Amino acid sequence: MAERRLLVLFGSQTGTAQDTAERIGREAKRRHLQCRVEALDSCDVANLIHEPLVVFVCATTGQGDPPDNMKMFWRFLFRKNLPASSLCQLDYAVLGLGDSSYPKFNFVAKKLHKRLLQLGGNPLLPVALGDDQHDLGPDAVVDPWLVALWEKILALYPLPPGLEIISPNVCLPPKYTLRYLPEDSPHPDRDLLQPPAPRAAPCELHPFAARVVSNQRVTAPSHFQDVRLIEFDIAGSGITFSAGDVVMIQPQNCPEDVQQFCQLLCLEPHRRLVLEPTEPGTSLPPLLPQPCTIQYLVTHYLDISCVPRRSFFELLAYFSTNELEREKLQEFSSAQGQEELYSYCNRPRRTTLEVMWDFPHTTCSIPADYLLDLIPRIRPRAFSIASSMLVHPERMQILVAVVQYKTRLSKPRRGLCSTWLASLNPEQGDVWVPLWVKKGGMKFPADPATPVIMIGPGTGVAPFRAAIQERVALGRRGNCLFFGCRHKSKDFYCQTEWEELVTKGLLTLFTAFSRDQEEKVYVQHRIRENRRLVWELLSSANAHVYLAG
Repeated sequence: MAERRLLVLFGSQTGTAQDTAERIGREAKRRHLQCRVEALDSCDVANLIHEPLVVFVCATTGQGDPPDNMKMFWRFLFRKNLPASSLCQLDYAVLGLGDSSYPKFNFVAKKLHKRLLQLGGNPLLPVALGDDQHDLGPDAVVDPWLVALWEKILALYPLPPGLEIISPNVCLPPKYTLRYLPEDSPHPDRDLLQPPAPRAAPCELHPFAARVVSNQRVTAPSHFQDVRLIEFDIAGSGITFSAGDVVMIQPQNCPEDVQQFCQLLCLEPHRRLVLEPTEPGTSLPPLLPQPCTIQYLVTHYLDISCVPRRSFFELLAYFSTNELEREKLQEFSSAQGQEELYSYCNRPRRTTLEVMWDFPHTTCSIPADYLLDLIPRIRPRAFSIASSMLVHPERMQILVAVVQYKTRLSKPRRGLCSTWLASLNPEQGDVWVPLWVKKGGMKFPADPATPVIMIGPGTGVAPFRAAIQERVALGRRGNCLFFGCRHKSKDFYCQTEWEELVTKGLLTLFTAFSRDQEEKVYVQHRIRENRRLVWELLSSANAHVYLAG
């Protein structure tokens, strides 16, 4: 009998595609298939020729781009020299997750499906195109597609004699077990956050712990929005960057949330543990040191402030000893309950920790072994770099608007990363932030004679500050900036810097302060007023236009 083996590969930017891939992995286990779930860039693409059955789950980012964790796979797959019959032994299916409000809706999934066909692959089903814009979200497409997928797979690989599909009422074993270490076992003293100096350029698996040099509020104390200019010391990191590049920052949960979480689940924060995979071949989470404390796991790894997904409620229902709570959890995880789940969770941006407060009987029954199945890891956040190495060598600056807004919940919603960054005070002792740099989507002209028109309202001005610093340092003129904010006296970021450059004739600046007069004035009004200059730069000088917001 053919080996019943399935590989599920995902390309995920925000975690939705990974969550769906893991759901497929669980459903495969219920059908007694050997199943691995991996990010596309973690798998050796050359081994695809030995795989009989693969399901690809991929998101589309930006303007039809593949997610970061499938970029190497993408480059390899589109190599011109791959033979047309490379994948003739492969049965496959492609599930795309996208948003139809973007012009390149599910572009990556469509292109992947087409390329696998070109290489001789045999599609089990037409490509599925999940849509965020649908009333029920991507599940409206995913749910029926999966029913059809399992029919196809079980026709090719029937259940072995004597085995039944494991009922949805049975909870599958956790991915890892948490083994607590004895209280008196020796433990290293080094600070877990400060990794040894990396050998290569820092990356997601080996971030650089950068010291915070300064954390300065750049909006007036009376202004509603708290915006910070934060500077990091990157000396000795091997990091290099140019204008338009992006810094990725790995945030952490606030101590109050960590304490509440541990109390709710009756966890001892200082207990030390190691993770042990329940199945051979399962790799350990790469960003979690072994051993570590419960406190480290909750602070640096578990995303207790994210809005939980449907899969969270599905797993939580298994642990519920309270009938009322269990019924509600089952409703939230059913296809029919998705509108209600959206109103309860997504619309008010209710966090995982807050949901746990709402289901107290269930929460105190959660086995610690299931924590990593239940709660995703904290994802890194991206910020435009707002400085140039030519002006600030061995330093990096970012402009951060602290995210805070109201929903119908009484407590204001706060952005995890921006709130944490704003709380760091280098004047009270050294503070460190794990970070690495990614190439950005903005490329500034190589020709020194090409002028640039930059439109950057609010913190959208960050990459243009880096570009202007860089261009001025290289002696390049033709720098034109349209900047907009609410009030000249409250949120005119980097005002003195811009005014000095204007005085020296190195920058042409147009400002729009929307609330400083009766009529609201925005950057588009200033562009219209200066249309002759803009047209002159575009038509005669071949200017490049950049927009960030």
